[in-house]
Amino acid sequence: MKNLVVVNSVEDWRIGQADFELVSAKDYLTHQIYKDGKRFRVYNLCRNYSYCSFGYYVSLLAQARGHRPLPSVSTILDMKHAGMIRHGSDELEDLIQKSLQAIRSKEFKLSIYFGKNLSPKYDRLSRSIYSLFRTPFIRVFFEKQKGGYWRIRNISPIPSSEIPKGHHDFVLEVMQDFFNRRRDQEVKKKTYKYDLAILVNPNEKLPPSDAEAIKKFIKAADRLKIWAEVIEPSEAARLMTFDALFIRETTNVDHHTYRMARRGEAEGLVVIDDPLSILRCCNKVFLYEILKYNQIATPKTQVFSSSNYLEEMKGLSYPLVLKDPDSAFSLGVKKVHSSEEFRAQAEEFFKDTDLLIGQEFVPTDFDWRVGVINHQPLYVCKYFMARSHWQIINSQGEKGIEEGRAHTFLPNEVPRQLVETALKAASLIGDGLYGVDLKEINGQYSVIEVNDNPSIDEGYEDKLLKSELYDRIMSVFYDRLESRMK
Repeated sequence: MKNLVVVNSVEDWRIGQADFELVSAKDYLTHQIYKDGKRFRVYNLCRNYSYCSFGYYVSLLAQARGHRPLPSVSTILDMKHAGMIRHGSDELEDLIQKSLQAIRSKEFKLSIYFGKNLSPKYDRLSRSIYSLFRTPFIRVFFEKQKGGYWRIRNISPIPSSEIPKGHHDFVLEVMQDFFNRRRDQEVKKKTYKYDLAILVNPNEKLPPSDAEAIKKFIKAADRLKIWAEVIEPSEAARLMTFDALFIRETTNVDHHTYRMARRGEAEGLVVIDDPLSILRCCNKVFLYEILKYNQIATPKTQVFSSSNYLEEMKGLSYPLVLKDPDSAFSLGVKKVHSSEEFRAQAEEFFKDTDLLIGQEFVPTDFDWRVGVINHQPLYVCKYFMARSHWQIINSQGEKGIEEGRAHTFLPNEVPRQLVETALKAASLIGDGLYGVDLKEINGQYSVIEVNDNPSIDEGYEDKLLKSELYDRIMSVFYDRLESRMK
């Protein structure tokens, strides 16, 4: 894939030549050679990206032509949106304060070239800002507010004509290093058709997939000529170098997993878990309401509000299960046996939410889990409760985290009603990868919740399908990538 550096005028470029072709914006937009379907990586270094300017159209049409523009149109719009800048400043607040604490003035400008600054002490801050606003050359304006706190005031592109002469050698070195790394990756991946990033957090205690399962995903991708590579949260800046993103880290809305999913989808990547699925699955109040509206059976459930829960709790039967709306696994799910326990636990939950879920406690030896991908059943598991515990996972067991046994079935080996109920519930969320949890209550299957990012571990969910399970998931990525290339 050829590197194109696009500028308003080639006469603007005084820095030197590296592993790229220099082209004017006018030529890129109008010459047939750049329209004929060849794959390019487009580095848009135009003077500005204002709406309908040359700079804006370079990125817009690069996306339309299937090229890889940097910045993308969504990044251009983010840099102009005060709310997105404020959000970025909030997200990096601790790093900003630490990096700029020694500066005495009330304003500070940071020039960032492909995620690097001339001074190594600002490299971490530069990389982090670059990961949020992926643009080749940007200038970030900081201002000190009351109390000595630094905030990002503005972000703008740096025209090549405005790069100080003393920075030229550094900029050329950074560019060459960037292009060399891209070339090395492409040589390594030359026999592959697409690139897939698998997001994994090595620090996660209960990841959705263990290391062996991740290896099997990579092998399945390889069989389809998809280059699959594990990335960590700190490598978010690399996301736009891939065609697809597979999130194998526990998701949440106010979290980097959601932000990466949203950014990836905005940039045209195939994303599982997609941001809408994360948004829907990560809130149990939403799940209850949508299941109820669509007449899908659930255990008896009530939503409690922080403003009126003392009145709402009157007449309840115990034990009762209270759920923090955005909890994951068995965390944030508590069983209470009395009004006193209810009040104490509710007060704890209401520190972070205005609504919580109360659900009847239905004791069973196991829960059903139906895995679903692209509206099709994938696997079925019986997850048994942890030893001497009422949940599948006991996070405070004698030996640390303890989990119950699991029995795996093919979808055609279990009652049809179980699978059909799970498929109906999953279809309300989307067309991604889901794990639908159900209990059998009085002969009827009731949905407990629909999970994005379901567990897929070696020797459990894949016990019967083995490599076919991984192949089927990777095939969904392949088919969606193929459909986008048509």
